[in-house]
Amino acid sequence: MQIRLITTGGTIDKIYFDALSGFQVGTSDVQQILADALVDFDYDIVSLFQKDSLEITHEDRQRIRDFIVGDDGSHYIVTHGTDTMADTAEALKDIKDRTIVLTGALSPAKFRASDAVFNVGMAVATVQVAKPGVYIAMSGKVFKAGAVRKNRVENRFETFGQS
Repeated sequence: MQIRLITTGGTIDKIYFDALSGFQVGTSDVQQILADALVDFDYDIVSLFQKDSLEITHEDRQRIRDFIVGDDGSHYIVTHGTDTMADTAEALKDIKDRTIVLTGALSPAKFRASDAVFNVGMAVATVQVAKPGVYIAMSGKVFKAGAVRKNRVENRFETFGQS
């Protein structure tokens, strides 16, 4: 099974600029995360853009969608900022015959105490065992697209609308 990782930016790829006292989206650390983990599966990485998720537009979501629909793969991981990750999952949820898992981080991958490595690992596991559909893998949980939101107060993802 070939897994295609699509990077779009977000906190997972943020770097700290001390002189600016702020963060900016940098190049993706996903390749390094996978190399450090000594993974043994076929994958490639495609960078579509590097944006904070609050800056992702309808056109950007359409670009992700068009790439996946037009691609010959079947298993995808999309690294994405957490603030609008659920919106992008919702925009992709009706894509047929693909398993798509979105993941990201609540703190940059470059930080020692980051959830990035764990979340990427969760996404890798999920994309290999889940049925076709769109999912979010964050903080040790897997959510179906269309029934998940980010709780900004608690800084976590949660299910809604299901009984």
